Amino acid sequence: MQIKIASTISIVVALLTPLGHKTLEPTAAALYLEEHRRPMTSDDYRRYPGAGVLFCRDEAKLFKKAATAWLIGARSLVMMNAHNFRNREGNETRSVNDCYLQISGRNYDFDGDLELGIPSDGKALHITDDWALAHLAHPVEVTVNPQPAPTISTLPTGDLIVTVTMVSPAGHGNYNGSTSIEPCRIHQVDPPTEGGIRRARHDCNDGYGGSGSGLFDKGGHLVAMQSASLDMNRRLAFDRELHYGSALLIEGELRDAIMRNLEKTP
Repeated sequence: MQIKIASTISIVVALLTPLGHKTLEPTAAALYLEEHRRPMTSDDYRRYPGAGVLFCRDEAKLFKKAATAWLIGARSLVMMNAHNFRNREGNETRSVNDCYLQISGRNYDFDGDLELGIPSDGKALHITDDWALAHLAHPVEVTVNPQPAPTISTLPTGDLIVTVTMVSPAGHGNYNGSTSIEPCRIHQVDPPTEGGIRRARHDCNDGYGGSGSGLFDKGGHLVAMQSASLDMNRRLAFDRELHYGSALLIEGELRDAIMRNLEKTP
C-alpha cells in the first residue's frame, strides 16, 4: 500500500516534517538499534562527488543548513527534495531564491527556476514525487566534479537485501557530526507510483536535516535519494511496515528530467 507524505495514519510519528517545523526534539541516538555512522572524509567526497549542502532562510530570514543536495550530471544542475519548497499539501513554503548551494567550501546562488516532481495542481506530496531540480546561476569551479548522470536502475521490485551506503554531507539532527556516512541496507522496493518512480524501504539512519541524502550501491552509483522516515528519531528495530526509511529511486520522470536538463546544460 502506498503511503503519502500527507498521511494521517496514527502510527506515523513523523513521515516527513517540513524543515524548521519539528515535532520531536532531535537526540544524538541512531534511528535504528545499530549505529555505524561516522563523519565523511576527503576520500568519501572523492568517491561520492557532487555532495553539497542546501542552505535556506529560516523564519527569522537567517540562512541555516537545511538538507543535502547533489550536483548531478553537470556543474550547474542540482537535485534535491521537493519538500524543501513545498509542504505535505503541495503548497509553496519557500522559493529556491531563498536558498543557496554550498559545495567544496564555496556558496552558489540558484538562477530562480525550479522543476518539481509534484504536479503544479498537486494536492499532496508523495515520497515518489519528492524531487526538485534547479540550476545554479553560475557553474561551480572546474575542480568540483558533479555526480555522474544516473544510469537506468537495475534494482528489482519486491523483497530484497541490498547493501548500500547513505551519504549525508548535511549530517543529521540526531547525529553529533556535521556530516555522516553509513553502511546500511535496502530491504524492499515498492511498485512504481508517481512518475513511474519506486520507493526503497531501508534501515539507513536518517534524522531531521538528513533529507536528500544519497544511497549508493557497492559500485559507488547513486541509486536513490532519501525523502522521509517513519517514526523519525525513535530508536527501534527496522520494520518494513512500521519503522523504516523511504528513498525514491533515481528513475522514471526524475531520471528523464535530469537527462532532459543535461541536454541543454553546458
